[in-house]
Amino acid sequence: MTALTVPAARTSRALEVRRQKTAAGLARIKDVLEQMAKKRTPITMAAVARTADVSRTFLYEHAAARALVEEAMNQAAGRRVQERQATHDELEASWRERALNAESALKTAQAEILAQRDQIAELIGQVRDLRSEWPEEDIARIITENGKLKRRVRELTAEGKSLAGKLSAARDNVRFADKRIADLEVQLVDRPAPDSDGLVDGG
Repeated sequence: MTALTVPAARTSRALEVRRQKTAAGLARIKDVLEQMAKKRTPITMAAVARTADVSRTFLYEHAAARALVEEAMNQAAGRRVQERQATHDELEASWRERALNAESALKTAQAEILAQRDQIAELIGQVRDLRSEWPEEDIARIITENGKLKRRVRELTAEGKSLAGKLSAARDNVRFADKRIADLEVQLVDRPAPDSDGLVDGG
């Protein structure tokens, strides 16, 4: 064996050990990123390096490692946007339904109030026009019925005011939900720019 053969063999073994170490590190990084994605754990360079037992330098300088982390970060950001949009859509649908229900109930109450008022006016007119011709018991009955109708009108008026308040609150909540999602979208747009390696280090 020549003098050059021994260093060459050592170099070959060293390269193989380094290759195996790199492959093991990449495998750990991949496993860690999969677990973080399942658990919805925030993905940062520091967290990945610590959990996968690799150095930050390895994450930044090794192209394959950096690509794995960058892809996981982008996927996590996309999931957050989708989840926020889904939550916003659910809230908006719920409040819009409440607003529509309140508006429908308010219209029904207003229609009933108008009908009751028309009936009251008709009864009052009958009492005035026919008072001299009607028996006392019929007049008493009409007056009693008129009183009940007035009470019902007051109840419906109060109910209408309550429904109007609920409708206003529902519309306010819809506007708040719209403003909230707009703020979240602005926050996503204003995320810190990637560093020179193309990643944002959150650790």
